[in-house]
Amino acid sequence: MLALAFVAVLVALLVADVSVYLGARARAQVAADAAALAAAPVTFRSFGSSGSATDEAREFAARNGGSLVDCRCGHDASWRPREVTVLVELPVDLVVLGSTVVQARSSAEFVPTDLAE
Repeated sequence: MLALAFVAVLVALLVADVSVYLGARARAQVAADAAALAAAPVTFRSFGSSGSATDEAREFAARNGGSLVDCRCGHDASWRPREVTVLVELPVDLVVLGSTVVQARSSAEFVPTDLAE
């Protein structure tokens, strides 16, 4: 009975770790989506806290609990559509499996000609 109780507790802890991990992945995806959406229009016209698309992505990732790892969001003054891609990470502490980092990538497209409509 003791062995069975130990296995049941271990399985319960592993299930808890999986749920915490999946929740962290979802939060990381939200942070990445917010960062990409915030950075996309700043590639066309500087505005926001610092005027930089990368800084805007960093700020919105942080507001959602993440850290910006990579931002492919250079400035482009042309009227052509452009896409930004960001990579965000979020640390997570698991009970059985220890600490780890989850990452999420997101992209957003910005079409400057849509501003004229």
